[in-house]
Amino acid sequence: MVSSYHNSLTLLLTTFLILFSLAHATSPSPFLTLVNNCPFPLWPGIQPNSGHPVLERGGFYLPALSHRSFPTPTQPWSGRIWARTHCTQTQNHFSCLTGDCGGRLECNGAGGAAPATLAQVSLHHGPNDLFSYGVSLVDGFNVPLTITPHEGHGVCPVVGCKADLLATCPERLRVTSHPGVVACKSACEAFRTDELCCRNHYNSPQTCRASSYSEFFKRACPATFTFAHDSPTLMHQCSSPHELKVIFCH
Repeated sequence: MVSSYHNSLTLLLTTFLILFSLAHATSPSPFLTLVNNCPFPLWPGIQPNSGHPVLERGGFYLPALSHRSFPTPTQPWSGRIWARTHCTQTQNHFSCLTGDCGGRLECNGAGGAAPATLAQVSLHHGPNDLFSYGVSLVDGFNVPLTITPHEGHGVCPVVGCKADLLATCPERLRVTSHPGVVACKSACEAFRTDELCCRNHYNSPQTCRASSYSEFFKRACPATFTFAHDSPTLMHQCSSPHELKVIFCH
């Protein structure tokens, strides 16, 4: 009788563990979707932070008015995403006027050249699948960019910069090429002073301050980081979203 009870209990526990494992294994990872709403093609770049894997080989071609979705890693992941624009490819050379990652289509872990609008993402998988996200103009601007979580729990705002700052970029910050103004530099990139770059003595929340140039970005896009020690509350958290969309243009 006791043996039969123990056998039944063992079978019940084994069945439960199998079902739990199957449910956990088949639970879909949240998706990361890159959307190109621009009327021109883009070449998104993806750079992981140190120790994290490269996603989608680090970069790809994304036609106008299209998107690309892929599941997020099952382990925690963090990194940055940006758009490369005005790219050209010949038989032996690939290059972009903005956001270039060393002259290659697939960035494979390399970062993009400033100026570029950046999406900063941190994916902490676990009981709550907590995603942190924000948009930075600290390295300048090349295309409008927003981040939209879908079906998340808690406060999950849409954040980013919807304005096209190329038309209003201050003259001393403009990057111009054949199409006209193709990007808007940060003050650090334009003038390279310790104060504007928040380097050395200025590298602390007490000494790194907003400038008239960073205020240009802040007025247009208040929900973005605009200088190195901008408010950390501009990073937002969303629990268990089904999908996190990084949208270029609107």
